[in-house]
Amino acid sequence: MVAAIGHALMMSFTMAWEILWALILGFWLSAIIQAVVSKEEMSRLLPDDSPRTIAVACGLGAASSSCSYAAVALARSMFRKGANFTAAMAFQFASTNLVLELGILLVVLMGWQFTLAEFTGGPLMIVIMVLLFKAFLTPRIVEATRQQAEKGLQGRMEGHAAMDMSVHEGTIWQRMTSDKGRTAISHFFVMDWVAIWIDIGAGLLIAGALAAWVPNHFWQAFFLQEHPILTKLWGPVVGPIVAILSFVCSVGNVPLAAVLWNGGISFGGVLAFLFADLIVLPILNIYRKYYGLKISGFLLLIFYISMALAALAVEFLFGALHLVPQQRKAQIVEEAVRWNYTTILNIVFLALAMLLVIRFLRTGGPAMLRMMSGAGQQEHGHAEDAHRHHGHT
Repeated sequence: MVAAIGHALMMSFTMAWEILWALILGFWLSAIIQAVVSKEEMSRLLPDDSPRTIAVACGLGAASSSCSYAAVALARSMFRKGANFTAAMAFQFASTNLVLELGILLVVLMGWQFTLAEFTGGPLMIVIMVLLFKAFLTPRIVEATRQQAEKGLQGRMEGHAAMDMSVHEGTIWQRMTSDKGRTAISHFFVMDWVAIWIDIGAGLLIAGALAAWVPNHFWQAFFLQEHPILTKLWGPVVGPIVAILSFVCSVGNVPLAAVLWNGGISFGGVLAFLFADLIVLPILNIYRKYYGLKISGFLLLIFYISMALAALAVEFLFGALHLVPQQRKAQIVEEAVRWNYTTILNIVFLALAMLLVIRFLRTGGPAMLRMMSGAGQQEHGHAEDAHRHHGHT
């Protein structure tokens, strides 16, 4: 038993080492984008569910944090401030499926085909969701949703969703390189890590355990790998169910996706699994608080159908274009930590992370973390004061 646990932990560690530099790079780029894109105008920019507004919602989502809990909290905040509900949900989807850090991790662990599929299927999933909302989202449902949302019940990462330290003055380069911009980048970087480190850690531990303990023949039977047609249909159906039960969301589900791909799930099944980070059990419970039990059930059904249909469509599209990888060799783990390009990249990006953390600590970071914990409006004000006071340090 001890040996088995040690094997799983070693696989989790080496998996973490394999993706560490990619995570740091992704969160750094995400922090830069968040530092130059303001949240102030988001609600005003999403007044309806027109194609233009949905496109804007996708752009805003792609420019925000990849934390699923923060995305859900911000979507409700935007809805309460007047944004269209469908547009807010499109923002929420884009925030977790069209962000840079997700694409980088997919390239490193699974290959460019999966990254291309993610950024093809993500917009398609949003389009399907919008069409389903147009067909089934009645004014009565929207009104009931708004009444529940106005109660302001707390979920997770409320402070993270409310935080806006973006810089507005000057060109994009000037915003990034100014003292205030560099401080904002360091704060977004650290707070995004704080927001999802549990999900990343849980994803690595679960992926390590599954890779170490579950034999491939189990996955091959479960995913119907011996039936070429059935496995393509079954994968998008069962992928979201596996995601719901795994509890892991945000980019933390990428290592799990790699294990499932090596085990035999279909190409579309991997995509459906990745899409489903917004219907894992903890987030379904937040929907219940935010919008009510019936609406959370409605969202689960609409989201599930959208994810499965989009994944199935990409499965057949990429199959027709011969873009589905033929080998199941996702790079989920190395035999040992060795002196190679991964180690060099990890050292370089760990140094970058250290610089960002030091600036975070020197510019009111701990106060902002207390704000991010959702301790209340008064503390939020104190944290903003701390940020303004230290912003030019």
